[in-house]
Amino acid sequence: MSYIEVDHVSKSFGERVAINQLSLHIEKSERLVLFGPSGCGKTTVLRLLAGLEIPEQGSIRIDGRVVASSGKNLVPPSKRDLGMVFQDLALWPHMTVQQNLMFGLNARRVQKREADARVREMLQRVGLEHRNNAKPHELSGGEQQRVALARALVSRPSILLMDEPLSSLDDERKRTIASDLLGLQSQLGFTLIYVTHDRGETGLLASRVCQMRDGRVV
Repeated sequence: MSYIEVDHVSKSFGERVAINQLSLHIEKSERLVLFGPSGCGKTTVLRLLAGLEIPEQGSIRIDGRVVASSGKNLVPPSKRDLGMVFQDLALWPHMTVQQNLMFGLNARRVQKREADARVREMLQRVGLEHRNNAKPHELSGGEQQRVALARALVSRPSILLMDEPLSSLDDERKRTIASDLLGLQSQLGFTLIYVTHDRGETGLLASRVCQMRDGRVV
């Protein structure tokens, strides 16, 4: 049994079929890149895994547990042990770097001493401990990317979902962030599922690439 199993999943938005009988099995600690053009269904796969969308047909299993099946979310997003980095990063603009990382830990009711230690450790891992009191608008693009990554990982998820997070960066910054990400994945052991339309990013990150077209892996 694979760590993540997507079996014959379909999802439509109105008359548009986004995912068409998709089956995809992912192993623990794998670095899977979903590659393909805009509109091929890559982001919808992430949203289905995260529990932000519900499959109309088929089932999704994570670590042996069915989390969604044919019109039902059986496990809510907060209970799926995953973190997500969105394409627009979705950092809280009125919060400092430290507050952005604390937000999810507070929602999970992690005790303050433990939360402070996790935030401090994660900011050190991404090299931003000196920017803990900065607001997002005071950071460079690369620093914002690392804050979003740190925020997704500070809760220590088993799965990290990333939706084209490097698309706005130049090639040099992409290589730097990709290297940071590989280092964190090696240290923390999370399973990475990464979406991109940029073939160059697949070479930087993937242990396996699945090319998508019209809601299917081709």
